[in-house]
Amino acid sequence: MRTLTIAITGINACDNPAPGVGIAKSLKEAPGFQARTIGLAYDAMEPGIYLDQYIDRSFLIPYPVSGPDALLHRLQEIHAIEPIDVLLPNLDSDLPNVIAIESTLHKMGIRVFLPTEEQFCLRDKQHLRGAADLAGIDMPQQAVVKDQKELHQATQDIGVPVMVKGSVHSASRANSLQEAITRFTAVVARWGYPVLVQEVVIGEEMNVIGVGDGHGRALGMVAIKKMNVTELGKIWTGVTVSNQRLLEAAERFVAATQWRGPFEVECIISGEQVYLIEINPRFPAWVYFATGVGSNLPALLVDLALGCPITPPEGYPTGKLYI
Repeated sequence: MRTLTIAITGINACDNPAPGVGIAKSLKEAPGFQARTIGLAYDAMEPGIYLDQYIDRSFLIPYPVSGPDALLHRLQEIHAIEPIDVLLPNLDSDLPNVIAIESTLHKMGIRVFLPTEEQFCLRDKQHLRGAADLAGIDMPQQAVVKDQKELHQATQDIGVPVMVKGSVHSASRANSLQEAITRFTAVVARWGYPVLVQEVVIGEEMNVIGVGDGHGRALGMVAIKKMNVTELGKIWTGVTVSNQRLLEAAERFVAATQWRGPFEVECIISGEQVYLIEINPRFPAWVYFATGVGSNLPALLVDLALGCPITPPEGYPTGKLYI
């Protein structure tokens, strides 16, 4: 069996877990290759560093704000010590830098399989309406605000309650204008501008993950319903479902954008209506759940990155519980 060295970011695993540890677990169970996993951490206290059963070796890398050149320099140093076959960046903040240096990485022998810069920008929360329209999916009313005056106007136009979201992370519900101002201030202090104000839609929260092959086909999709979430809104308990409207919406998104790489489509199902809430350009922290029900998407992504023949998983059991 071939051995592949795969570098993984996002190996933090705390109250807001990143996808890296679940991806490493999936790769260790890949049927087609033996994975040697390299953890790329931003801080020496990221728990994934110390999970020796999943991460074989770890290195520190510069924070994304340092830019693509700093990341490339560090990857060149690491590659000289541990030759990397495939790089899997797993955080939204990782992707712009890796996309910028993809061609150089390819020349070094490091393969990635990621969305293009255009695709990455299209699914940004600020521009999500365009992605929704392309895919023919409904979306809650939304406003992008940069100050309290615009926030006040947005809450009037949309009507409370509203969801107050950071452009990269954070989402919380506000039941009044005063609460919206409090949430807005907290988001700006941590994540900066702009802030998004979104209509609250009542229904069942469902997510679907998969891999786009870059030619309009969605591979290995698995859908779940959120049963319980943490205070940060992260899935704590979920169950696999087969909701045809949700799966078809995700397929339309992938086909319309020719999506390349991993994705997570977050929706609210209200009666017969599917509302698009968010599109993530990477796997979520619960990605190992998909592996557990027979869709090892990280392994599929590695094969796509290397140009290997693939046999996409088809179907999965419903009613399986994840905690």
